[in-house]
Amino acid sequence: MLDLDPTVIHDIDRADDVRTALADQIRDTIQSPTACGTVRVGVPVPGPMRPIDWVRAQPSSEAVYWSGRDEDRTVAACGAADVVSGSAAPVDYGALGRALDERLDEAGPGVRYYGGMRFDAGQPMAQGRPDRRWAPFGTYRFVLPRFELVETDGALRLVCTLVLPRDADRADEIIGALGVAALPGPSDHTALPRPRRRQDVPGDEEWTDMVRWALDAIDGGALDKVVLARRVALSLGASMDPLLVLSHLEPATPECYHFAVRPANGAAFVGASPERLFRRDGRTVVSEAVAGTRPRGETEREDEALRNELLQSPKERREHAFVRDAIQDDLARVCSTVRVPEETGELALARRRHLHARVTGTLQPDTATADVLKALHPTPAVCGVPTADAAAAIRAQEPFDRGWYAGPVGWVGRDAAEFAVGLRAGLVEETQIALFSGAGIVEGSAPGREWKEIEQKIGDFAAIMGVSDPRMASRQSS
Repeated sequence: MLDLDPTVIHDIDRADDVRTALADQIRDTIQSPTACGTVRVGVPVPGPMRPIDWVRAQPSSEAVYWSGRDEDRTVAACGAADVVSGSAAPVDYGALGRALDERLDEAGPGVRYYGGMRFDAGQPMAQGRPDRRWAPFGTYRFVLPRFELVETDGALRLVCTLVLPRDADRADEIIGALGVAALPGPSDHTALPRPRRRQDVPGDEEWTDMVRWALDAIDGGALDKVVLARRVALSLGASMDPLLVLSHLEPATPECYHFAVRPANGAAFVGASPERLFRRDGRTVVSEAVAGTRPRGETEREDEALRNELLQSPKERREHAFVRDAIQDDLARVCSTVRVPEETGELALARRRHLHARVTGTLQPDTATADVLKALHPTPAVCGVPTADAAAAIRAQEPFDRGWYAGPVGWVGRDAAEFAVGLRAGLVEETQIALFSGAGIVEGSAPGREWKEIEQKIGDFAAIMGVSDPRMASRQSS
């Protein structure tokens, strides 16, 4: 007779109990004559378990992960009960808002659609340089997950979302999917494969030419600021689970938004963003102006010197002022009142710091979340000033497709929402990670200094992969 570990037997029994309890709730809800609209049913799950480990173990290729910066709530999700998506451009924000509002008007508490949109929502794919890996994401894509493992205040809950009456004939299908769901998820700490090759797009010389072009445009009055980005492709020695990257990145980047979006049968967009685009709670909206960068010091004295250098830098304060003033003006389009702090502060992270200002407003009545997205995205922190001219410059100058990099990533609920800016992020597929990062070019910028700033920003990814120097010895420029 085979001897089984009693702990394993207990875990199997516990998982079966959880699935059985949730399956009973699913059947009862579907069979209820009064149930309608979007309904969430859930059961508690004994811990401990990391939501990121749970979603990594699920057979469904559709996956979402979200952990807010200031919210004690983490969501790992798989499958799709509903999807609101589009590939046309420019985005019809009115149609997007109506589609989400119609679904959420009939939704119960806690229902959230997770997703985001392209940086350049005026183009479905970059003209002349499309990247097929972004195609499954569309211009925008918001998913209502079928199953979620939600961690709140240390407690875990497994949730299933039903859309009725549409799901009324799908009880067996939904319960069947629940039956093969892994529970609990593995809690492993598998090492990430080390990169074998790096390719920079643009390379050193092309980057220098791009920055000098931007500085000439600024000097000539055509632009005040433009944010130019680079893509760093790391080729790996083995295929890799994209969510494993996030499982390593999350503990290494505290005080950030952590997210993953993986459409069915596609690559995954994962990141640890320090920057909030906005949070909505009823008619109250909060945004942040974040710009300017300095690393953290190795000693307290060095750290304080770098902090003072950032706070007193004319170049960095000029860049931050563009972002702060633009956010104030943009919020004024959808708000009855807007409040901006008199003093500029800092956002101190584990590896770097930024100039920071919190901007708050009171939304006008009947303002949809999509209206706020339209007003705020893209901010000068990721695009430039004037916005339209900076976006045109980015299209003309950058030799790659940004896709969802620097776009809004987050969730939408009924009269509530939160979006981060998709920064410190990468597109992960099989044996390659494409990292994206940018630098704001204003009067006083220098190509070499901006290149170095971007190297610092991709340092979090480099560190978790065991690469102390993100530039690496084996590098190709393109």
